[in-house]
Amino acid sequence: MKLLFDQNLSPKLVARVADLYPDSTHVYAVGIDRLADKELREYARREAFTIVTKDSDFSDLCILLGFPPKVIWIRRGNCSTAAIESILREHHEDIKALDQDEVVGILTLF
Repeated sequence: MKLLFDQNLSPKLVARVADLYPDSTHVYAVGIDRLADKELREYARREAFTIVTKDSDFSDLCILLGFPPKVIWIRRGNCSTAAIESILREHHEDIKALDQDEVVGILTLF
């Protein structure tokens, strides 16, 4: 599973979770950090990424337009990069299940 980290998450997450989510990247690394949400969503769909964000916009778009791409919506307020890493590690099995699920397109993590 390839994750695409939104601009509201640290680019450091790519390296910090590479053992679990190889081939993941950050919007800054691929030069799409200034795209509108719909364009970023299309990039993620075309390149087979799951979007990881703290923003409700991608969840809303997934509800309106369907998936792919799937969305991991992290609903924790201001927190450290280490806390986000911990969430992604603790929910690795849930994230793998999302990837395989043909019905569910959004995983909300707290």
